Amino acid sequence: MPNDAIIYVIDDDDAVRESLEFLLKTAGIRVHGFESAMAFLEVLPRINAGCIITDVRMPEITGIELLQKVMDVKPDLPVIVITGHGDIALAVEAMKIGAIDFLEKPFDDDQLLNAVRSALDREADLAGRKAEVQRIQDKLASLSNRERQVLDGLVAGNPNKTIAFDLGISPRTVEIYRANLMTKMSANSLSDLVRMAMMAGILEGGKK
Repeated sequence: MPNDAIIYVIDDDDAVRESLEFLLKTAGIRVHGFESAMAFLEVLPRINAGCIITDVRMPEITGIELLQKVMDVKPDLPVIVITGHGDIALAVEAMKIGAIDFLEKPFDDDQLLNAVRSALDREADLAGRKAEVQRIQDKLASLSNRERQVLDGLVAGNPNKTIAFDLGISPRTVEIYRANLMTKMSANSLSDLVRMAMMAGILEGGKK
């Protein structure tokens, strides 16, 4: 779990909000409370990391409406919704919109802390993956057109001779381009290239 993560607690019930803030601070987790979704939405554009905990039933803007706005502005920001008894249908709706978890009142301290830590670990994994994909994209952009063509042939599983025939060049020239792109991509093996291609979305099965 990232040490600098901030948990944003949104609840119009002062007692509940302050209790959650105290629990999180006691666990060594940074927290910022908001008494309304409206107040939180004012700072949302400036938030790049952390986790949101929001009650479902709030005046003016409900937790469901807040969740929809968060998904529009910061879709990678994990959101945990808190529901009262009888609000399970709303919790399910929240999960469909994009919430990663929901807690039904009353919940114990460990349940909340485990949900928060899981959300932050997930966000850290996602942030790391996005950074790696960006690095791969930057390396791909450095390839010449011919090097990219050779890369496409390699990750498609074609041997040098087939790539050479398809491109109208000699197998020896393919070897040179292959060596160049391996260096530019910082790949130690063909399997490295395949993994990068999948992460960058240029190979079936990868994510863009």
